[in-house]
Amino acid sequence: MARKIEQTWFRTAIAVCCLLFCFAAKAEEEVEYKMDMGAALGGCFYFGDAKGGGLNMMGAVTARRILNARMAVKANIAFGHLHGKTDGFIPTDAYSETPEGGLPTTVKFSRNVLDLGAQFELNFWGFGTGAGYKGNSRITPYILAGAGITIGMGGGAGACGGLNIPVGLGVKYKLKPRVNVGFEWTMRFSSTDKLDATPTGTQLKDPYGVKSGMFKNKDCYSFAMFFITYDMFPKYRKCNN
Repeated sequence: MARKIEQTWFRTAIAVCCLLFCFAAKAEEEVEYKMDMGAALGGCFYFGDAKGGGLNMMGAVTARRILNARMAVKANIAFGHLHGKTDGFIPTDAYSETPEGGLPTTVKFSRNVLDLGAQFELNFWGFGTGAGYKGNSRITPYILAGAGITIGMGGGAGACGGLNIPVGLGVKYKLKPRVNVGFEWTMRFSSTDKLDATPTGTQLKDPYGVKSGMFKNKDCYSFAMFFITYDMFPKYRKCNN
């Protein structure tokens, strides 16, 4: 009788352990998603021939195609503000015959910039949680590079446009199974020297007579932003039954 009771308890214990293991495996399982979408808010900084006006506001909408736990491709539509001045150091005519290039003049500008682009992101560690991302982390730094289009507008001057090359780095954290937050900084090298155009038509284009190339001696700007995104569109998984 005692032997039968021991066998019954033993079988029950095995069954409970198997059941708990199944529940644990199911709880650790995480659905993989094809992409995430979200918004960002932060600061925009100008780098050009004039002295930058410090921190300006910017905002963006992003969509990220998740290739795997280490790689993703992100598209963005961003809008920011740039302003600055020369403090009287820019000559009126850099191509004049005088050694000074003409009398120093003060130039001020205030413009908006629209940024449309895409970047490839490479995570330092696999990004995610659960059994589907075994060995990966809820937090990871990453680097990025890509290409885009920059459009300068407003401020009483004509619109301008050009290409841009963004490079930067960031860090992302999985706050919830489908919610991600993070911080990102990028430098955007543009092919236009007209982002600092002024209402009077004066443009800080080659103010010292230095010849420009595709991206040489052109206007640049940077974005420093906090973002939040939401995972969407789960990937199809093979049935193990």
